[in-house]
Amino acid sequence: MESSLAVPRLPPHDPRTPPLAVVDMHTGGEPLRVVLAGCPEVVGPTLLAKRRYMRQHLDHVRRRLLLEPRGHRDMYGAVLVPSELPDAHLGVLFLHNEGYSSMCGHGVLALGRFALDFGLVPAPPAGVREARVNIHCPCGLVAAFVQCEGGRSRGPVRFHSVPAFALATDLLVDVPGHGKVVVDIAYGGAFYAFVSAEKLGLDVCSAKTRDLVDAATAVTGAVKAQFNIHHPESADLAFLYGTILTDGRDAHSEEPTTNICVFADAQVDRSPTGSGVTARIALQYHKGLLELNQTRAFKSSATGSVFTGKAVREAKCGDFKAVIVEVSGQAHYTGTASFTIEDDDPLRDGFLLK
Repeated sequence: MESSLAVPRLPPHDPRTPPLAVVDMHTGGEPLRVVLAGCPEVVGPTLLAKRRYMRQHLDHVRRRLLLEPRGHRDMYGAVLVPSELPDAHLGVLFLHNEGYSSMCGHGVLALGRFALDFGLVPAPPAGVREARVNIHCPCGLVAAFVQCEGGRSRGPVRFHSVPAFALATDLLVDVPGHGKVVVDIAYGGAFYAFVSAEKLGLDVCSAKTRDLVDAATAVTGAVKAQFNIHHPESADLAFLYGTILTDGRDAHSEEPTTNICVFADAQVDRSPTGSGVTARIALQYHKGLLELNQTRAFKSSATGSVFTGKAVREAKCGDFKAVIVEVSGQAHYTGTASFTIEDDDPLRDGFLLK
């Protein structure tokens, strides 16, 4: 027998603290919690200034949204803000368990759908099957292309990245517990270290996630300690976001290549990682392993979900030869929620188990 329980619209909560209303989505298994209402105004003349303001003055919002008891250590979030760029339909700040990222590919794929379905961009004319959504990310303007029907999103989304480039190749890094390891570093809106898991004694397709996380975290720490990350246009973007362990299959193939991304505070991406795919394609193009418009499939070792990507044209980022990368994937809605705060809750701002 089906049962029902009449409940008030919201449970008892501190009236001084507006509930945080969200829409939850996922792209290839990687969650995205999009804030609809309840976040105070994020102040700043530019998107990067807003990112700094939120980190300094509104970090409790990130903690309440993403950490336990409302989230978990691998939750991911997005706060929508106005952009100073005239061509942008929306600006976005990306949130993770440690702070604020510069780019999030799975988030862009999800926000493309969200922007169309929630009226942030005009619905395309009848008969037009794709809508363009210009999303201002901290790394720059990213164009998402959303398949649609009847003015609503339908099917996969693709995006064109900011200029992506190889920063360093064949870098020899001393990784604790693993000795000297050859690492590549590339940028796809965020900087990643890339290393074949085999060089760390692991199989990215079959190893335990905990072992992959520990190895990737060790690589990230070693690179941060031994190599200076720099971005030619902004110091705000000059940091190593994480490490991507691969199956070592970098040459072009019709078969998917598998990887796993560990970023921020040992956070595990369930998807193939959109900005990581961007950076990996830029790296493969730099090494002569890929040609323009040669599509590759990238598979997540965590969930088996797949993104596709290709370098669509050459570009520049400062003095670096770069490429614009197209990444495609499928996002889905999972629900909505309103999160409340009680003033006597000692854990109201969240906590993270180590």
